Formats: sequence, structure tokens, C-alpha cells
Amino acid sequence: MFDFVKSLLPAGKAATARASVPAGQLVYAIGDIHGRRDLLEGLIEGIERDIIAAQPAMATVILLGDLVDRGADSAGVVDLARQWQAHRHVRILQGNHEEMFLKSFDSVDILRHFLRHGGRETLLSYGVERAAYNAATIEEVQQLMHEVVSEDERDFIAGFEDMITIGDYLFVHAGIEPGIPIGEQKVADLRWIREPFLSHAEPYGPIVVHGHTITDQPVITNNRIGIDTGAYASGRLTALVLEGGERRFLTAVGDELGQVRVVAG
Repeated sequence: MFDFVKSLLPAGKAATARASVPAGQLVYAIGDIHGRRDLLEGLIEGIERDIIAAQPAMATVILLGDLVDRGADSAGVVDLARQWQAHRHVRILQGNHEEMFLKSFDSVDILRHFLRHGGRETLLSYGVERAAYNAATIEEVQQLMHEVVSEDERDFIAGFEDMITIGDYLFVHAGIEPGIPIGEQKVADLRWIREPFLSHAEPYGPIVVHGHTITDQPVITNNRIGIDTGAYASGRLTALVLEGGERRFLTAVGDELGQVRVVAG
């Protein structure tokens, strides 16, 4: 069951100079989902209702990466994103967790790292039996991955984008390296960087919208907007909504009873 309620933005959110997206466009950027299909379902419902109310000429949804790991239903999140993409303009960035997931099929060392950072939950969501996982060697876990995750699924995830530009905004998973032109950014930085990106105070040109680094509330500075509100642990999945020069947020909030409400502000 999903409810739709309103709240005010956190203090100070409205004081930033406005970049903009092209007239007639409505853009929704969604932070790291990390296996929380329940929250994504709620946010999709809220976004679809928001689109109907706004009636834009064009609506674009951007998933900022890290769809998988940590939460209980990574496979369900990927499937739901794929379904949504079939009837809505949904673009998906590859996060560091998708990168680890894909590389784990061929590298045992990366697989070990992947499993330590939520990969176990991902494999169980794809159908690896818990007892089989617990009894398996690392090499056997890798074999189980090949058995339960199809080539088609892996190709779909491998096709996720590295960066997206719309109007005055640049969308990436983690951030960018200060001082490097946008077109020369390293993929590793786009998926993994924290510092010096987070503390850099000078303008980047576009406003960088990113996830990857968890904060209690969305963070808006003069050069970036961070919207990873830690969905897998906090029960809050946040979307930034851009229309013209305006910004607002939609957040899916889950409770102990498994109900999700969408808070708009």
C-alpha cells in the first residue's frame, strides 16, 4: 500500500543558485536503490502520479546506479527497472556495485570483495539457495553465479551508462575528478570517487548529481547534489525532480509493517 503525503524541504535547500533543464522536460534522478524493490515500487508509483499531474512534453528518469547488493531483492530491482524502461524513458548509470558484480563472474578476487559488500544478498535474490551458498567454496559460488544469472541479464547490466548530461546538470554515480574536463573523466572515478570530489568548492560547469556517498538528507552545494539516502539501511529512497530552474524531491519511505509512503517536498 502506498500513500502520498507532502513535507517541507530541509532548511537551506532553497538557497542555491539555479541551474535548469530544457523547457518542457521533467527529469527524475533516483539515488542508490541497493536491492530495495519495495521502495522502488513506491517511488515509481509516486513518480508516475507526478508525471500525470505535471503533463510535461518529455519525462526522463535516471537511476544513478547501485541497483544491486545489500538489500533483499537486487534481482527484483533490476527486473522492475527493466519493466519500467519498457514504457517510460528510463536511463540507468552503472555504479561501483554493478561493476563488482559483473567482474565477479571472471575474477575470484573481485568476487570475494563483492561478497563482503552485499553480494551475498544479490546472489540469494537471483536464486542461489542459502544452504548451497553456505557450503560452497569461493570457486563454487562463482559457478553458482553463472548458473542463476543469465547472459541476457549480465548484458543488460553491462549496458548501463557512465554519465548523462541534461541541460545544466551532469548525472554520474559517484562524482568526478576536479580539474579534469568532463569528456576526459576516468570511468573508475565516475563509479568510485569520494575525495577530492566531495570537498571541492569550485564550480564544475554543470551541477553534478550523484549518489554513492550516503547522507541522512539530500546534500546541495554550489556545484553538486548528492541523493544517496542509504535506502537499504534507512528505508528512504530519494529522487531529485528537476523542471525548468526548479528543484524538489520525492522520497519513498518504508515502515516496520512493510508499507511505503511517498513524501514530496
